[in-house]
Amino acid sequence: MPRKRKQPTTWYGKTWRFIWYDDSLLSWIVNIVLAFLVIKFIVYPVLGAVLGTSLPVVAVVSESMDHDYTRDACSETYKLCGDLSSMRKHADFKEYWRQCGGWYEDRGITAQAFRDYPLSNGFSKGDIIILTGADPAGIRRGDVIVFQSRKPYPIIHRVIDKELTADGYLFATKGDHNALQITTAFDPLLDEAGVSEDAVMGVARFRVPWLGWVKVGLVELLQGNNC
Repeated sequence: MPRKRKQPTTWYGKTWRFIWYDDSLLSWIVNIVLAFLVIKFIVYPVLGAVLGTSLPVVAVVSESMDHDYTRDACSETYKLCGDLSSMRKHADFKEYWRQCGGWYEDRGITAQAFRDYPLSNGFSKGDIIILTGADPAGIRRGDVIVFQSRKPYPIIHRVIDKELTADGYLFATKGDHNALQITTAFDPLLDEAGVSEDAVMGVARFRVPWLGWVKVGLVELLQGNNC
């Protein structure tokens, strides 16, 4: 017969018991809040210090790096690099390059060179990406970087060009899934043709599938339908 747990008499003992052993709804809420605080103010800063970046983990919130056909949010069509389909389709690398490769080949990037890039198969909305800090001089064509723009959230796209200017390195990026590079001609809040080294927050190293859907789901719930 299991021994009955002794009831605490001190305030800290009662608090400990409430947090770890109480099954009430309030106890669950307190646990969730505590977990959030520990992750945000202890785990996250420590991880950032180890990886050398203020943003060690990022959730992917769009399909701009996906290599499959994905559904347009405001229609019943699926698209990949501007090609439209009436149904969702998986695209292996050969199909991906058939639809998207022309843009890269026009800029001297071959299929084999792309295959050798980090995260060469892209990643999906809802994935978690682990980042590290990087010296701008060491960032190469093909690396995936996270950078700040005038949008309210960081952008995670692939470097397709790099140059050294009087003010430091300037990077050009593009989302693998997108038909074109986004510039201010299309979006006044984003210019992928000129990303300064000061805007770069980190370089993508590892992908963890699906774990970002908790954040993505909450964001989409708050934003509602943007069509």
